[in-house]
Amino acid sequence: MPLKSHLRMIGLAVLAAVGFWSLASIVVRAQDPDPAQIELGARLFVENCAVCHGDNGQGRVGATLAKNWPSIRPDLTIRTTIENGISGSPMPAWGQVNGGPLSAAEMEALVAYILSWETGGPRDIPATPTYAPRPEITPLPDVSGDPNRGAELFDQNCAVCHGANGEGRIGATLAKNFSSIRPDLTVKTTIANGVQGSAMPAWSQANGGPLSEQNLDDLTVFILTLPDSQAAQEQPTAQSPKAQSVLSGWGGVIVGVALLAIIVAIILGMQRRKSE
Repeated sequence: MPLKSHLRMIGLAVLAAVGFWSLASIVVRAQDPDPAQIELGARLFVENCAVCHGDNGQGRVGATLAKNWPSIRPDLTIRTTIENGISGSPMPAWGQVNGGPLSAAEMEALVAYILSWETGGPRDIPATPTYAPRPEITPLPDVSGDPNRGAELFDQNCAVCHGANGEGRIGATLAKNFSSIRPDLTVKTTIANGVQGSAMPAWSQANGGPLSEQNLDDLTVFILTLPDSQAAQEQPTAQSPKAQSVLSGWGGVIVGVALLAIIVAIILGMQRRKSE
């Protein structure tokens, strides 16, 4: 068979494959998603994604999601991005197989919800989660900002990645001692500028984020008030007061002398019996 015929057949095969996948994509998009799945996806989006991508998918410190996806299989593109993240970008891996919190069913629900924007937008946007008020926090000396306002900002912007108490989730642990001469400057700079090549975006308005200088100060001082979770886990269990009163101090000395006296008495008694 001539070369031109071979090339023509290969070209026709490629066109047929593209047509097949395009048709499959149209069928997938045309199917009405399960309302219960959309509802679950909407709730998961508000709880996990809206803080970066905006309540309506319009983008915030993360990419815009309310758009048409230029892909033959946009569902696979979105699912893969959620599950694996994007290395070197602020998009972390959310799938449980990669250490994230979301199951396969939850990711599928998120995909269905995000793709619903292509066909006219979400049916209903769930209300923003409400956060329980924290106990009053005493401001730190020599550190600018109000930790109580910072606690609200933390719940709204940071807890989704760093955990409700800074214990870490898909982001770093913040409930720790920062090894720095000026930990307040270290924390504030990281929030403001992000960490290049990591999942920590820049949050300051000067870098395109949503937070003002006052917001940054409030967040910084709140984070510095978080107790060191690692130190609490490593702290040895204290002895009970009863055990301490018997075995510590003079009590331990008396017990030791008494045991020694008993041993000596036993040895002397055994020698006396042998001599008789």
